[in-house]
Amino acid sequence: MTDPADFPRDYAAPPDLLAGRVILVTGAGQGLGQAVALACARHGATVVLLGRRQEKLDKTYDAIAEAGGAEPAIVPLDLASAGTPQFDELANLVKRDVGALSGIAHCASHFAPLTPLANQTLEGWLTMLRVNLAAPFALTRACLPFLQAAPDSSVVFTSETHAVHPRAYWGAYAVSKSALSPLATIWADELEHLGGTRMNVLVPGPIATPQRRQTHPAEDASKLRPAEWAARAYLYLLGGASAAWRGRTIEL
Repeated sequence: MTDPADFPRDYAAPPDLLAGRVILVTGAGQGLGQAVALACARHGATVVLLGRRQEKLDKTYDAIAEAGGAEPAIVPLDLASAGTPQFDELANLVKRDVGALSGIAHCASHFAPLTPLANQTLEGWLTMLRVNLAAPFALTRACLPFLQAAPDSSVVFTSETHAVHPRAYWGAYAVSKSALSPLATIWADELEHLGGTRMNVLVPGPIATPQRRQTHPAEDASKLRPAEWAARAYLYLLGGASAAWRGRTIEL
């Protein structure tokens, strides 16, 4: 189900919403992932910062530390090349270093310039599918035992407007993102009788991020909602107030 009317798009999270929780955020070095990581830390979470570039993760780490948040953990990882051993090692590292895992916000994504399908390559498609679809699946699968062990846990996948409303030239990016909705629905159905971990998909819509500047270079970014606005929806789905939300796709 997409765009549920009763989703609290302007959710105001209590300061201690994520107190005592450990949240893993992918793509945490910039844009939406950074905004979600900072928001989680401000609301009490210990955040595990995952991204491809150490220097960007360091900046997010410093911002959390300067704001007085709990000390984050940093995990540099290239989702385009990571395999099952690396994801299993990451899950065990999180368990060893921070002791638990209450949620994952999948904000990392791979994007290539818009072009007709006839000009897209197999290699480009495989990279897009690997980062945008296979890696979120593999990382969640590796962490699932730890998520299920938490009293209340949540996984939020990030999709994209053109995955829900496909248009010309969005090709592999839209297709790779569109598969996240059935992934979350299937997983939620499989886990329903077990309780515990929730799986949902967010479509943030147009927000001011580095990726948006790539897709819409002539756009006036000052007229877009900031990434911090979208981060409130992640807070809602990662916190206990969203316990009834499972297998849903929400367009903001």
